Amino acid sequence: MGQSLLLRLAPAIFVVLWSTGWIAARFAMPYAEPFTFLALRYVLAAVLLAAICSAMSVEWPKEPKAIAHAMVAGVFINAIYLIGVWWSIMNGLPVSISGVISALQPILTALLAPYLVNEKITRTQWMGVGLGFAGVAMVLSPALAQVPAGKLSEMLVPLAVNVFGMVGVTLGTFYQKKFVTGGDLRAVSALQCVGAAIVLLPLAMATETMRIEWNLQVVLTMAWVVLGMSIGAVGLLLLLIREGAVSRAAALIYLMPPMVALQAAVLFGERLSATQLLGMAITASGVALVVKKAEAK
Repeated sequence: MGQSLLLRLAPAIFVVLWSTGWIAARFAMPYAEPFTFLALRYVLAAVLLAAICSAMSVEWPKEPKAIAHAMVAGVFINAIYLIGVWWSIMNGLPVSISGVISALQPILTALLAPYLVNEKITRTQWMGVGLGFAGVAMVLSPALAQVPAGKLSEMLVPLAVNVFGMVGVTLGTFYQKKFVTGGDLRAVSALQCVGAAIVLLPLAMATETMRIEWNLQVVLTMAWVVLGMSIGAVGLLLLLIREGAVSRAAALIYLMPPMVALQAAVLFGERLSATQLLGMAITASGVALVVKKAEAK
């Protein structure tokens, strides 16, 4: 009963937790270099998860191939994705455009699913994918309209890096679905954090001064991204991938920009227009079409 309840609640909890990543970045970036912050995040998450596994006598994967698969999936889902998002925003890409790029993930997932994991995408699901993207565009339209047309040409490299990150997390979900099919998810999550740290730590050492200005805001932000995101949100994502279709899990990404807009309205006083509210409703309708069709199979 407990496991069944968790599976029913997992999508909603995942959306809430994962969407806080944009807010966390806004809180942390003034006081910490991005790769340094991310590297420390995954080192701490790996240590904490390892301690949890030890305290709860969790069985670790024994085969070197299983360990390697979990770490590689972590590189794609965690390191490559966040490198693309954080670096592009740090180098001038507006968060609104980054949000649109992240919203392309369900479309890319739907295109690749029949070939990579033999998952059929129905016409109704494609309709949901299209509605979801249209809704996201409406949610982000006010911010997109404020970007000067001449500035777009200056964003080609950050844009490409952000797309690279989006492709990375998309391929990571397929890799996870195909190669990381067993094992305790707590141990798998710990190994994925190790994989991400192995990539991010040398990158931070090579490109940054490893600066973090510790204050209460940074400490609380780090605590949240370790506990709420690296352990909570990523753990739920792995559960959703293992228990369902990758297209269904990817469709939840459409709910991120509306959720971030709501959080920004509450935390930073940003107002929501009628267009944005309508876009949120359209996005939710599109996701419902994808998810319900996947559940019916």
